[in-house]
Amino acid sequence: MIDYSRFEKDAFLKVTVEDHIATIMINRPERMNAVGGGMHEGIEDVLILLNRDTRVRCAILTGAGDRAFCAGADVKDMAARANTAGAEMRPLGSILGQAKWLIHDFLNLEPPIIAAINGDAVGLGATLAMMCDCSIMADHARIGDTHVKVGLVAGDGGALIWPFLVGMNRAKELLMTGRLVNAVEAERIGLVNKVVPKAELMKETMKLAHELASGPPLAVKWTKMSLNQHIWQQVVNTHHFALGVESLSMASEDVKEGSKAFAEKRPPRFQGR
Repeated sequence: MIDYSRFEKDAFLKVTVEDHIATIMINRPERMNAVGGGMHEGIEDVLILLNRDTRVRCAILTGAGDRAFCAGADVKDMAARANTAGAEMRPLGSILGQAKWLIHDFLNLEPPIIAAINGDAVGLGATLAMMCDCSIMADHARIGDTHVKVGLVAGDGGALIWPFLVGMNRAKELLMTGRLVNAVEAERIGLVNKVVPKAELMKETMKLAHELASGPPLAVKWTKMSLNQHIWQQVVNTHHFALGVESLSMASEDVKEGSKAFAEKRPPRFQGR
C-alpha cells in the first residue's frame, strides 16, 4: 500500500484514499494555498503515484479552507528573491522542465480527477484546476490566470488548456488581461462544469467521484486517455513554445517590478524590458 503521509510535511499536501477515491488537499491556508516549499514537486509525485495505486479509480483535488483553492505561485517569495542582493535566482530556462512535467503528469494520470474549487483559483492555481478532467466550483469563488498581471506569460498551462475550455477569442481576452471571473461567469462560459453553494461543494464532488469510481475502470480511464490525445497534440504545437516565452519573461525587469508591486500592494509600472 502506498504511503502518502510524507507529502503533508514535505509538500503541504494531505492525501487520503477511501472507497477507491483519492482526495488531495492543498494544505497551506495561511498562504492562500500558494505553491511553495516543495509543493510543485509534491503534486508531480502524487500524480505519478496515483497511477500505481491499485485502490484509486478517481481523484479529487481541492484546497484547505474556503478562501482559496490555490493562489498560484508564491509571489511574495518571488518579490523577496528580487529584492535580495546576491540571491540565488532561478536558472534561466528552469521552468521548461518543472512546469512541463507537471502538465505531462496531469495528462498521463489515468484515473479521472475532479477539481473541487473551494475558493479563489489564481494563476498556477487556475491551471491546477483546469488540468483536472472535471471541475465543480463553490459559488463564492473566483478563477483567473493572472500571470500577465506580474509581467509573465501564461505559459505553464494557461495558453494550452484555456482555448479547449472557453474557445480561442475568450481565452485571449482572459489570459491577456489576467481578469478574474466569478463562479457564475465561469460556469456560463464553460470554464467549470458546475457551480454549487460552498456548503455543498464536497458533497457534490463526492457524488460525481463515486459515479466515476463505480464505472468500469478500464473503459473510464481509456476514454479519458483517448480524449487527452487532443490536448497532447497541442502540447507539441503550443505548450513548449509558451513555456519558452514564459521563461524569457521571467528574466525580464517587468516581472521583478510586477512581483514587487504585488507584494507592496501598488499598481505596477511596467517598462517593457
